[in-house]
Amino acid sequence: MRKRPHLAWPSAMVCIAIPLMLGYLGSLVTRGAIAGWYQGLNKPPLNPPTWVFAPVWICLYVMMGWASFLIFRQGLSHPRVRPALTMYVAQLVVNAIWGLTFFGLRTPWVALGVMVALWLAIAVTMLLFRPISRAAFLLMVPYLLGMTFATYLNAGIAWLNR
Repeated sequence: MRKRPHLAWPSAMVCIAIPLMLGYLGSLVTRGAIAGWYQGLNKPPLNPPTWVFAPVWICLYVMMGWASFLIFRQGLSHPRVRPALTMYVAQLVVNAIWGLTFFGLRTPWVALGVMVALWLAIAVTMLLFRPISRAAFLLMVPYLLGMTFATYLNAGIAWLNR
């Protein structure tokens, strides 16, 4: 496949902007719950300070976006690219649903179920990325690890505030 270098940076920026925009939209729901509801919750050990979450999410979103660009640049005619990007978009949607269920609806137990689905969606996305781009697969590893930790936090909050 012939690469089009002049399209690489605009495509990369769009791929990075998509998860960042979704994260920003999700933060509109999150912000309102942080100061009141979330601060009043009992939290499990190892719960980081609230200010840590924004920079961590920004880094994860940039890495996710770059990973999706590495897949996208292989071309939509590549037989594995469309299924991989479809799963990538699906996990982004599940990610948004988690924020809505946890912070918007304030239902930690429901959010925990969504988080498990998100973890599985990320793992499947990674498995689909790996044969196309090892780098894309590796860029998703911190996201999966972060969601593993977030699952612990979500479960701890659900249990401690039952």
